[in-house]
Amino acid sequence: MLELQNFLIKEQAGLFKMTDVYDIYNPETGEQIAQAKEVVSGFTKAMRFIISKKLMSLRIECREHPEGSLVFYLKKPVALFRAIVEVYDADGKKLGYFKSKMLSLGGGFWVYDSNDQQFAEIKGKWTGWEFKFISSTGQELGQVTKKWAGMLKEFFTSADNYVVSIADDLADQPIAKILLLAAALAIDAVYYEQSQ
Repeated sequence: MLELQNFLIKEQAGLFKMTDVYDIYNPETGEQIAQAKEVVSGFTKAMRFIISKKLMSLRIECREHPEGSLVFYLKKPVALFRAIVEVYDADGKKLGYFKSKMLSLGGGFWVYDSNDQQFAEIKGKWTGWEFKFISSTGQELGQVTKKWAGMLKEFFTSADNYVVSIADDLADQPIAKILLLAAALAIDAVYYEQSQ
């Protein structure tokens, strides 16, 4: 899946769902290539009836083809004010982490690599579901948007669907792709899902 530059992410809908599941597609072909799924214990599911999901820990695993091999996972420990989300490869090696911005109208994260060096900033627009990945030198590394002009011209995704586009400069950088794809999942899981 990491050979792609664009990913269509569709969140599975459910009335009383206790976990989040995201199907990941190749937007050019419509083929499902992966699935990201929140991993939750029975105790945590029960606690979500009492404690806000925003205050609890979170773990999302991304696997090639829904039941395939693990590609990466992200986890967020319990946080009261500022969320920190860590990203790991399939072997458990830390690839980087995100820190949520404290006072930001549009939301977003600071993205760091495994050496604690800032890799990117994720800037959001308060007027809509659109985020840009910007390097520390100001270069656009990618974006998350509701609008896709690929196979289906001017396709607008629903409220729970979005497209992650990664710059061609990162075509041969799988760790950068993982960090940006994980950041898109974190945007949804930390800012949108947990505020509901």
